[in-house]
Amino acid sequence: MANSILGPDGAPISPRKLAREPQTARMASLHRELADHPTRGLTPAKLARLYEDAEGGDLTAQARLAEDMQEKDAHLLAEMSKRQLATLTVDWGLRAPRGASAADQKATEELEAMLREEMDIDQLILDLAGAILPGYAGIELEWEQSEGQWRAEPHARPADWFMVTPEDRDTLRLRTTAAGGEALRPWGWIVHHHPAKSGYLTRAGLVRVLGWPFLFRALSTRDFAEFLEIYGLPLRVGRYPRGATDDEKSTLMQAVVSIGHNAAGILPQGMEIEFQEAARGAADPFLAMVRWAEQSISKAILGGTLTSQVDGKGSYAAAQTHDEVRSDIMRADLRLIARTLTRDLVTPLARLNTGLKAVPQFYFDVADNEDMGALSQSLSKLVDAGVRIPQSWVHDKLRIPAPADDEPILERPGSLPAAAMRATHGQGCSCDGCRGERRAALAAQPEAADLQDEIAEVDQPGQHDQAQQIIRPMVDALDEGLTPEEIIARLADQYPDTDPSDLTEALARAMFAAELAGRLEAQQEAERDA
Repeated sequence: MANSILGPDGAPISPRKLAREPQTARMASLHRELADHPTRGLTPAKLARLYEDAEGGDLTAQARLAEDMQEKDAHLLAEMSKRQLATLTVDWGLRAPRGASAADQKATEELEAMLREEMDIDQLILDLAGAILPGYAGIELEWEQSEGQWRAEPHARPADWFMVTPEDRDTLRLRTTAAGGEALRPWGWIVHHHPAKSGYLTRAGLVRVLGWPFLFRALSTRDFAEFLEIYGLPLRVGRYPRGATDDEKSTLMQAVVSIGHNAAGILPQGMEIEFQEAARGAADPFLAMVRWAEQSISKAILGGTLTSQVDGKGSYAAAQTHDEVRSDIMRADLRLIARTLTRDLVTPLARLNTGLKAVPQFYFDVADNEDMGALSQSLSKLVDAGVRIPQSWVHDKLRIPAPADDEPILERPGSLPAAAMRATHGQGCSCDGCRGERRAALAAQPEAADLQDEIAEVDQPGQHDQAQQIIRPMVDALDEGLTPEEIIARLADQYPDTDPSDLTEALARAMFAAELAGRLEAQQEAERDA
């Protein structure tokens, strides 16, 4: 393989240099740095100033705010967890390049096996989904070469390690002591941008939308706690007798203050405490603000509120609609993550380890399962109309893998085995393999003469035509998608004067004769091939 490969910026990359230590290995200042907590003493003015600093390129406070918000708001954490963990519920894979040869397909399968066996892709996907709140995520790759193969170990780095410059507000750089920071090494990072809206990276994070309801909810919760402390307890009034000394008054005051919390106390004789009615007040305004904030958070993260049980009301249809919106958001998240993994992980691995000219695509299997009942009815009508439908397409739509040649398959009870069915209906095949298969499938079947005797026994004169008149409407009814109960009712209407037992017997005998005739035909075909 060539000593140098073109990187994402078109500049050559030397594989030998990738084995060096990670870019942040010697940045001790970043590793030792302890994050402050911007939510401590957060006010509207402080939040606005924090956002302005981020727009200028300093993402530190905004990234730490996003981390703080998840730690201090249980509702926000729950909603973010729903969205992030949903990315782990979908299977993934690598799709070979378009027009791939057999060698390219094999190389793609080997690369996918490497990802599944040697990397924790689930954790990597979860780390990339963590970019939803701050708007970006940086995963550092530690490369090593063993047994002729290049492997990468990902390490998630905190969002506050990065910055942008005023000249380029869409390109992440490491935050160092140098002015303007340090550029990220090509193929040394998985850099994921996850915008909540269009615009520069500095303003595209969901944190900028959620910061305000988070702040108002925190302020309302604090005010509600003060309300409970002030208005939730009855007013306590202490009375002391005339001529009480300062020490006695102090003792009474201490008892009045502490008795509300301790529910016990002692007083000198002659003193007393009266409990007045608690001050009147309303908690509804505080709780209304909390509900508004929680609903706003749910809408921003999941696209609705009925899947979060915030307001406790709403129809089932509305909840289903909200759930579909959340599903659409998950698909969009996965699409962004797949694009990033293709660019920053699959591409370098493919360039270093395979001879692929075109890069395989990382994808998530987000296709909906088809309604088997509705599709089967539609397929029956389309086939009758002459539409040519490949079996492989049907297997893909129904998400049913095609069986291997010797793999057991499900069969209708009472029907011929699959091998016998192929022998019966595969008369157009003249190869030795098909002939051997038919002979093997029918080896245990009765002799042709015995089959003819059985057919003659059950197929009395006139019964065949009568049975055909019964079977044909049943086949048509099945094509129409009628249920067994509806088919029976239709037969009863068509033959009102026929005894049900006679009708059942004639139908059974005709079906048995048809099956024996098919077996006889297959047996004769096998004998001719032999």
